[in-house]
Amino acid sequence: MSPELWELFVSAFATLFVVIDPPGCAPIFSGLTRGASDAARRSMAIRSVLVASGVLLIFAFFGRPLLDALGISLDAFRVAGGIMLFIIALEMVFEKRTARRETRAQEVAEQAEVEDVSVFPMGIPMLAGPGSIAALMLMMSETTTLAERSIVFGALGLVLIITMAALVLAGPMIGFIGHKIEAMLTRLLGVILAALAAQFVIDGIIGSVTDVMAKLAAA
Repeated sequence: MSPELWELFVSAFATLFVVIDPPGCAPIFSGLTRGASDAARRSMAIRSVLVASGVLLIFAFFGRPLLDALGISLDAFRVAGGIMLFIIALEMVFEKRTARRETRAQEVAEQAEVEDVSVFPMGIPMLAGPGSIAALMLMMSETTTLAERSIVFGALGLVLIITMAALVLAGPMIGFIGHKIEAMLTRLLGVILAALAAQFVIDGIIGSVTDVMAKLAAA
């Protein structure tokens, strides 16, 4: 693998890992499936990841045509997506995102009729939510070759595999790392995501300014 592709893989993996947040989803999944058998938990964990994978792949393949149809430039989407990811990063640093997720999970858990949480809320929107969709579309918009797209999909696949493992092992994992360490990791990942989001915004602004300068020079 060339240094450029390796750098792309690391960037894509870090972004998707932080946004999807397997360590943060594990305790929520554990709470939602409390009382279920081990087999039922494994089944719901697998279905959650499969549902999220399907949603993310749809936006990965058809997100660019959708932007073109709406007349939205890639640079504008980079700026908007970067701002959205930056907001998510701030919520992670101040633990507002975790609190909102737990509230949503509690609302679902209080509904006695709901047993299978693999589609909602785990698959959508906890795994395949606005942040992960925007991040994936941003990275796909910056790829130009089949090798680069394969690298992004490889990073996505690895993150989803880790997520599935985190959900399957949610109970033992939470007991091992503890809630304080989990909170510390969430804040650290939030800082990293904030830096990545800022880079998306900077790239979008530079791209927009470059396009304007090129049009003025052509005129």
